[in-house]
Amino acid sequence: MWLAEEGDPVGLHIGTLNKPIKRVMMTLDVRPEVVKEAIDKKIDLIVAKHPPIFRPIKRLTETDPQTKMYLDLVKHDIAVYAAHTNMDIIPDGLNDWFCEMLDVKVEDFMTQTHEVNFKKLIVYVPVEAAASMREALGKAGAGQQGNYQFTSFQTVGMGRFTPVENANPTIGSVGQPQSVQEAKVEVILPATIEAEVLKAMYATHPYEEPAFDLFTLDNEPMRYGIGRVGYLSQPMTIENFTAKVKEVFELDGLRLVEPLENAKKMVQKIAICGGSGGNFYPDAIKKNADVYLTGDVYYHTAHDIQANGLTVIDPGHNIERVCIPRFIEKMNEWKKEENWEVEFIPSTTNTNPFQYR
Repeated sequence: MWLAEEGDPVGLHIGTLNKPIKRVMMTLDVRPEVVKEAIDKKIDLIVAKHPPIFRPIKRLTETDPQTKMYLDLVKHDIAVYAAHTNMDIIPDGLNDWFCEMLDVKVEDFMTQTHEVNFKKLIVYVPVEAAASMREALGKAGAGQQGNYQFTSFQTVGMGRFTPVENANPTIGSVGQPQSVQEAKVEVILPATIEAEVLKAMYATHPYEEPAFDLFTLDNEPMRYGIGRVGYLSQPMTIENFTAKVKEVFELDGLRLVEPLENAKKMVQKIAICGGSGGNFYPDAIKKNADVYLTGDVYYHTAHDIQANGLTVIDPGHNIERVCIPRFIEKMNEWKKEENWEVEFIPSTTNTNPFQYR
């Protein structure tokens, strides 16, 4: 959640976090038709790309289809969770999926949104508890480095302590010096998840008073951003790339903003930002993109884009629906790893309000 842009209402919108769930449905939008589908399919939780409550609700009545939808969700005990710009920004997220589908090799993000410093946690545990500690810290998100997860370093040494009055030691007795062979487990973590990692450490540690060190590293910070910039394997005409976009996303049509001087230009460097990314066009220009693919480009913004010599393909906002099968694929991987007894179901409701005639 911490990767979401400031002010973006991601997370739980309706329901409680401790609700038992058996059936989860993924959708792009939460609309009345989607809620009816969830009721019919006896869904416990809807996970949506777009937050259903984006602006404050002034009244909650059945006369408004939007607020009636909220009432129906509460009435049928269906929880709703939203992952919005955090899904856009996270590595191997929505914009990376777009690039993969279009055979664009990613080089960089388009616009930086976060810069995160790393910390190192060193925790001392009895040797027999080291494996469970490493697993707990890894599940909390510590030890993720690039394309590797659950990374750690461990050494073994002798720990010494003397319990004092009111202590309740796991090992030894009050007033008696004690020595025990301990493992020193070291992991790195982004500062943004410090609270979650420490919570996992305390919950797993067998000692009444865990011994640990936590400090900030001077390593290069981790940078995150929205949008992606990359290259096609070979240059192609804008006509051919536009046709590829239509084919990949199964579109009847799309909008093209093309300055006259770009009409015969070959394109290879592609900038992509899913959703409504018209305002990010200056970043695509700074990245020297040949073409920028994004949705919901505003009329006057298109004039500015055209005047600045950038070609833009607007396939619409609804291409984000590709998140549905990708999300389910990821959840089923975690289901297998964690032995969850949960069924993940794609919504079959078309929430695109636009048609081409």
